[in-house]
Amino acid sequence: MKKALIVYGGWDGHDPKGVADLFSEMLKEEGFEVRMSDSLDSFLEELTSYDLIVPVWTMGKLSSQAEKNVCDAVAAGTGIAGCHGGMCDAFRENTEWQFMTGSQWVAHPGNNNVTYTVHIIDSEKSSITDGIKDFEVTSEQYYIHVDPAVNVLANTKFFANDEPYGANGEVTVPVVYTKQWGKGRVFYNSLGHTSEIFKNIPEAKELMRRGFLFAAR
Repeated sequence: MKKALIVYGGWDGHDPKGVADLFSEMLKEEGFEVRMSDSLDSFLEELTSYDLIVPVWTMGKLSSQAEKNVCDAVAAGTGIAGCHGGMCDAFRENTEWQFMTGSQWVAHPGNNNVTYTVHIIDSEKSSITDGIKDFEVTSEQYYIHVDPAVNVLANTKFFANDEPYGANGEVTVPVVYTKQWGKGRVFYNSLGHTSEIFKNIPEAKELMRRGFLFAAR
């Protein structure tokens, strides 16, 4: 049986407990043995026995040793998968974490009331997106700074408007991607402001389910 560690906490506005509970349920349905933890001290333990790490922790501070433990475990083959701020706005001072996970949130123009389209890229080429069509979501539209090594599976367009960034015209930003970190696989989905996104948008939930299976050892 595969083993997963879900570590949740940080900023309450992202519903860490609700998202963690939903992810735990999803993983158990796929046959995982799941451990839930609300302490970053869990990252100080031996982690290579886990097949998958799922961080659900927005902002906060991570010790250098905990950061090293997670990055080393992924490099050795433990997968890591997460969403929204819970993985890629997790520890703003930890650049090795950002290097490993592949991006860092910097803005969400329009806050939580933006309706936008998630565009699936070449769905037939990936088991994660196979059969999933473009879909709309009303939530935060994440503008992330991205590692050029990531394999983008879905993206979204930011349109020019009266804000300062609009002077650049239309830009395309990844929503879903994968990458490698040593022997480990990384999966990220920028959707997931709260658990309701996954409960109400089946495509978003299915992308996470498939992403977990992809990333797990």
